[in-house]
Amino acid sequence: MPTATIVVPCFNEAKRLDLAAFERYASDNPETSLLFVDDGSTDETGKILEGLVARMPDRASLLALERNRGKAEAVRRGVNRALEGNPHYVGYWDADLATPLPVIGEFRQLLDDHPRLQMIMGARVQLLGRRIERSALRHYAGRIAATAISSVLGLRVYDTQCGAKLFRAPAARELFREPFCTRWIFDAEIIARLIAQLGASADSPARDLVYEYPLHAWMDIRGSKIRPRDYLRAAVDLARIYRRYVRGVRNR
Repeated sequence: MPTATIVVPCFNEAKRLDLAAFERYASDNPETSLLFVDDGSTDETGKILEGLVARMPDRASLLALERNRGKAEAVRRGVNRALEGNPHYVGYWDADLATPLPVIGEFRQLLDDHPRLQMIMGARVQLLGRRIERSALRHYAGRIAATAISSVLGLRVYDTQCGAKLFRAPAARELFREPFCTRWIFDAEIIARLIAQLGASADSPARDLVYEYPLHAWMDIRGSKIRPRDYLRAAVDLARIYRRYVRGVRNR
């Protein structure tokens, strides 16, 4: 039986889905199941996913939302559906496979080896010997965003926005229970929730529960839905995170 379930949110991904990669991974990794969430797509994504799941019913499933809810809510609903199967681990992965699927095994190994860790995050760090293919604009915009997020959270985090994450199931139940107040940087809100849950009585700070894993490879896939105006929306979301989670903890 699979001990990990990976949620793959999809919205109008018909032209970008690498079906062969998903099928190959599912065949080679029976300990992991895939849960695709069709977030109200208006192209052929739904039909493509139905066919994919039909070809590997023991390794994959599909959750079709009645209308587009946005990535944050699609991931949240997917995680909660995944938790119904009682996996040990649950996570989410970008549908374009910018982060290769085999990295899931590396995340799992970290959680297996370090019982205190609750969350593994991919980090796109451009080091020698790593293949991180990212446009200069997105790289520098990402660094500015990461600096702002780190300042608000009070936590030195390099890359909250990488779409590859894995959690222990008990932690995920709490972190994904309620709808997010943000749409564009819900990944940062997840960390803010963790910090807020720890509060003043925590026996381990957030930095000891979250592990950023420098990816060996990440590719900026053409067709990204991120637009320049989204960075402004992200700034508004960051202000919401501060008001809802951080301000109260710092004032204790």
